[in-house]
Amino acid sequence: MHRIATGAGGRFEFPDDAPALFALYRDLYDCTAGAVSPLVGRALEQWGYDSAYSLRAASVIDPVPRWDDAIAWDGSALETVGPVVVDVGAAGKGYLVDLVGGVLADAGIHSFTIDASGDIVHRGGRALRVALEDPRDARKAIGVATLGDGALCASATTRRAWPGAHHMIDAITGLPTDAVIATWAAAPTGLVADGLATALFFADPAGLADRFDFEWVRMLRSGEVQSSAGFDGEVFA
Repeated sequence: MHRIATGAGGRFEFPDDAPALFALYRDLYDCTAGAVSPLVGRALEQWGYDSAYSLRAASVIDPVPRWDDAIAWDGSALETVGPVVVDVGAAGKGYLVDLVGGVLADAGIHSFTIDASGDIVHRGGRALRVALEDPRDARKAIGVATLGDGALCASATTRRAWPGAHHMIDAITGLPTDAVIATWAAAPTGLVADGLATALFFADPAGLADRFDFEWVRMLRSGEVQSSAGFDGEVFA
């Protein structure tokens, strides 16, 4: 990633497990009209979420480049026309949990729960009841999800936040989003659930449901809680 961020552009080969991640990003990019993008890395740095964790915004925030202007993914390699900071945080942790689950399955372990601080993959055994943390008060829950065989991922603008900003950047505007403050997505894999938990900050859930099989809950800035008709669980608020 350092070579991609500092070089003059070129072709960069990725490992065999990268195609699924980049394919999902392209789908999310299209479904959100460009709001979810792997190219928000530079904007995140400039808002203060940089390698030194300065948490201080720069005086000028560069526009997030459009995918088709800056990069091309051919299924195994990324081609860039110049330096770009690729950030796969919107779905990467969920995918990492999937990969860890794959290691366990390969070792003959087929019943497990992996909890990666907001990203959960559960396989086999009894369904879990998972509290949905109130983003305004971590001592409370706004509901409970029932997680069977699958993944549940959450995100909130109150985490990884600092004065005037947070980590959830709209790639269209280059600004931290503010309409939605927390999301939860349940899907067959951590990769998809994590990516959709991010997309729910920017897109109409009905539009996402046209492309993905998932259930969801989200809280708006007003405190209103919305959820899908098929959400397996309870919503209190």
